[in-house]
Amino acid sequence: MYDELTRGDLHKMQEEIDYRVQVLRSKLIEDVQTARAFGDLSENFEYKVAKQEKNRNDARIRYLQRMIKTARVIEERSAADAVGLYDRVEIRMENTGRIRTIRMVTTLRQDALQGLISKESPVGRAVMGRRAGDRVTVEMENGRSYDVTILSVEKGRDDGSIPIGSF
Repeated sequence: MYDELTRGDLHKMQEEIDYRVQVLRSKLIEDVQTARAFGDLSENFEYKVAKQEKNRNDARIRYLQRMIKTARVIEERSAADAVGLYDRVEIRMENTGRIRTIRMVTTLRQDALQGLISKESPVGRAVMGRRAGDRVTVEMENGRSYDVTILSVEKGRDDGSIPIGSF
């Protein structure tokens, strides 16, 4: 399965890889060497922590490289009045009457607590391509569903302000 990412996503991932390889890796290696010099490695907490940080950095580099390698590049364009990537969408939950503003993003940039909703999430799938005034059903994995009404769509673009997620 390929991750659907924009050129902006790929660019942000490559920037992070470059930083981690060129700047962070040498610092972390130096930290490991410094901690190693403290003596007995079996009781050297600083060494274990430094080694974990170096390994975490290396794992993140591999993860990002794999994401870039397997990504399917998608376009950010959508119809002028339809929900697309980076658009702000105001929705009303029909069951509670609660109104939320969400922003549609790729999976790599999702953060539900900040209102950044993946286009591949149940809500994202339900509203992508739809228009203000549409009532849509959000299908959840457990077989349950609920309805939302799209109140407004404010067109957006990738201005680089949304960070890529970490693990």
